[in-house]
Amino acid sequence: MKEHWIILGASSSIARAFVREVAHRGATLTLVGRDADDMSATAADAKLRGAAGTRTLLCDATDAVSRTTFLTQANLPDTALNVFLAIGSMPDQDAMDGDPALLANMIASTYTGPVALLQGLVPFFESQRSGRIVVVGSVAGDRGRRKNYLYGSAKAGLARYAEGLRARLYPSGVAVTLIKPGFVDTSMTWGMPGLFLVASPESCATTILKAADRGAATVYVPFFWRYIMLIIQHIPSQIMKKLHF
Repeated sequence: MKEHWIILGASSSIARAFVREVAHRGATLTLVGRDADDMSATAADAKLRGAAGTRTLLCDATDAVSRTTFLTQANLPDTALNVFLAIGSMPDQDAMDGDPALLANMIASTYTGPVALLQGLVPFFESQRSGRIVVVGSVAGDRGRRKNYLYGSAKAGLARYAEGLRARLYPSGVAVTLIKPGFVDTSMTWGMPGLFLVASPESCATTILKAADRGAATVYVPFFWRYIMLIIQHIPSQIMKKLHF
């Protein structure tokens, strides 16, 4: 059957780059998000690059009605379903400290909304008994840091969810790959101070697709972030709480 990729959060930089990767090999694409104009442009580009078919579906991951509507339209007959999820928001932590609504929206868009979408797709995968799910997390979820623990906690929850989903879907032959990007050149990181070793969305997308194809469990992109985070994970708590980063 024709490879079908649902791209959740299709307007993110990494998602756009991933769309280009799978378009080159003739996949059918369903782009899902809130920006209709942006997704239409991405879909048109994907067709030119070789995608077998494209469509766009509007969905706000934080809205239960919107999620339900999407799920009724998600699957396509006679295609092999795969999912790429890159949904989230990272407001400034000081801003979230002073705005409970902003904090609640970050949690809804980064954790609860994405989890609800993926849970809604689980029956399709269990019926299909194959497929790949790619979940874009973050190295921020590996350790609670003073300057980013709110966003990091949401990404940590998403990582644990992906781990449990992997165990649930293993008997069905479905691979769940958790991606942990470091600093990537996206709108989310633009203008942030102190960035180093920033990767391009294109290089990340290439690595992500290779990881999904081989059914990898957890992949850091770029790869060296695994070693950076290994060091950070082993910093003793008594020292960690004194660090200003």
